[in-house]
Amino acid sequence: MPLLANYHTHTTFCDGTSTAEEQVRHAVDIGFKHLGFSGHMDPDIHMQIEDYYAEIGRLRDIYADRIEILCGVELDNLYDPGCADRAEYVIGSTHFLDVQSETPMSVDNSEEILAELCRRFFGGDYYAMSKAYYELEAGVYDRLHCTFVGHFDLITRFNDSMHTIDEANPRYYMPALEAMEYLVSKGIPFEINCGAVNRGRKKEFYPNTFLLRNLRKFGGEILINSDAHHHALLNGGFDAAVRKAVECGFTHTNILTKKGSGKVHWEQVALDSLAGEGI
Repeated sequence: MPLLANYHTHTTFCDGTSTAEEQVRHAVDIGFKHLGFSGHMDPDIHMQIEDYYAEIGRLRDIYADRIEILCGVELDNLYDPGCADRAEYVIGSTHFLDVQSETPMSVDNSEEILAELCRRFFGGDYYAMSKAYYELEAGVYDRLHCTFVGHFDLITRFNDSMHTIDEANPRYYMPALEAMEYLVSKGIPFEINCGAVNRGRKKEFYPNTFLLRNLRKFGGEILINSDAHHHALLNGGFDAAVRKAVECGFTHTNILTKKGSGKVHWEQVALDSLAGEGI
């Protein structure tokens, strides 16, 4: 059976196009055992957090006998961690760089915004911008005490079309590896994020194959998420992500659950079991 869990899930509370209940209903229909919501809390997109907590709690009560639902947030590196102090888990993501712009400029918003960001603050040097991104990314756990790292190399969101960085150039990948090794030393897992591949925006998952291989060498842990903004993509890319993880040397993935202890904790799932008994 396939992987039956996702913890990077967006809804109409932030920038998703499906409601929370639509996500839950589809998760139940496709046999999910675990579903985690992760609404955005960042300088550009943030929710009415109390309404969000209330709705996820309502759905948890209604569907308790069919699926385990967790209420998390995707918190940006430069946003106040106190904004979501009741979240059951936190995705630590870096969408914005630490620059003084009049309006928030996310690295994954559009090609035009990325180009303007680089021109205005990094003199058009995309390697300098990516270095600044990874230096900021390295501190995501220290700042947020997040549960796992979201889309680690998001700075490459438009690289397939813009070709501004050679991802095989040490000027690009050395800062990335330094950030990755530091975060691994903190014991924090990294997600294999299927979102950009699912939406036809990238050829590779986050992190890319080179970075995933190094994550394995560093002794890092993974989980697999779809970054679904619509319920139809809730399990999009999972089979390919499992194959990619095995190709890169991983033997297991991880899921979050409250079962057993009543507290959110990690459980390992052997990757070869995903073709057998499932989760």
